[in-house]
Amino acid sequence: MSYEVMQAGGVPIKSWTLGVPFEDEARVQLKNISQMPFIHKWVAAMPDVHLGKGATIGSVVATQGAVIPAAVGVDIGCGMMAVRTSLKAAQLPDNLAGVRSAIERAVPHGRTGRNRGRGRDKGAWENAPDDVLTGWAPLATQFEQLKEKHTVLKNTNNINHLGTLGTGNHFIEMCLDEHGSVWLMLHSGSRGVGNRIGTHFIEKAKRDMERWHIQLPDSNLAYLPEGTEHFDDYVQAVEWAQEFARINREVMMVRTIGAVKQALGMDFEARMEAVNCHHNYVSREHHYGKNVLVTRKGAVRARAGEMGIIPGSMGAKSFIVRGLGNEESFCSCSHGAGRVMSRTKAKKLVSMEEHLAATADVECRKDEGVIDETPSAYKPIEKVMAAQKDLVEIVYTLKQVVCVKG
Repeated sequence: MSYEVMQAGGVPIKSWTLGVPFEDEARVQLKNISQMPFIHKWVAAMPDVHLGKGATIGSVVATQGAVIPAAVGVDIGCGMMAVRTSLKAAQLPDNLAGVRSAIERAVPHGRTGRNRGRGRDKGAWENAPDDVLTGWAPLATQFEQLKEKHTVLKNTNNINHLGTLGTGNHFIEMCLDEHGSVWLMLHSGSRGVGNRIGTHFIEKAKRDMERWHIQLPDSNLAYLPEGTEHFDDYVQAVEWAQEFARINREVMMVRTIGAVKQALGMDFEARMEAVNCHHNYVSREHHYGKNVLVTRKGAVRARAGEMGIIPGSMGAKSFIVRGLGNEESFCSCSHGAGRVMSRTKAKKLVSMEEHLAATADVECRKDEGVIDETPSAYKPIEKVMAAQKDLVEIVYTLKQVVCVKG
């Protein structure tokens, strides 16, 4: 058996964590989730599992009759996109600083600190360009409807965040696979507007729990029962945010491809293979004879033959995978390596020398602002992959040579 089973007074917890760190705080969060009365069968924990806000990152929760907004989180629709190009490693220049700069100019990234006046945020558009307006068009009508019903969404970053990267663990990379082919890969989600949607409904669920005098093992596990207005509103808003996230990645990828072509001064085929997958989302699925809502928070769907992306940290390998359709994980796999240090702890414990050594072969930021994203802040990706060998098979192994972070 490639997983361990924990019992905590609720449904079982099946965790694919053999050989990788699994913090006690994350175990407690999973045990709390397992005690909710509407969990279907069991809770599945992926090998990158770690402590999250409200619900564990790296968890897969199937429910009947209710949904827990915190089990999706506030980075709704966050996910990955990767494309294989016709470029080969031998065609790349020795110095890739120009490629990195071109990508950074093409895609807004990072965020201007709130204490730096009221100027434009460098991580957002001041005036959305034509390709962003085109991407926004299929989102616009439903967003107007959402704003009318949820006025908290009116003053959000929405269209001005479409086609932008963000901060934290979001990135754009140029990678090489084991055959010397060049890949472009990126990680982002629904940005500011998705965060507002997630936060709004987590608070609504908490207020409902208080009004109905429902006791919870953790107040952040407040839920929305099916058949209530807030449930339907949440599902509608989440589906919109997931579509925003998918289009966001598409817009950024087109811009990244164009930037690389410009920087290299050559044309190339850019979508010989392409994958675009969420890892923070809600999906209606059928498992073990029941129609259920599956929330994946830091997990990728991995049905038989379904392609997915499992990135390592900056400086570590990443993997293009094919799902094996393992029903015991609700056909899921990890979404990355998973943190072993909080951002605060990494900034205290990791030296600049260690970060420079870990990213020596990557054209990327090498300053104190990204030390919390250095490889040692994450679990070893090779061990994470070994722990889920019955969930996915590796199709391509990627190693980044350029990494853009906000």
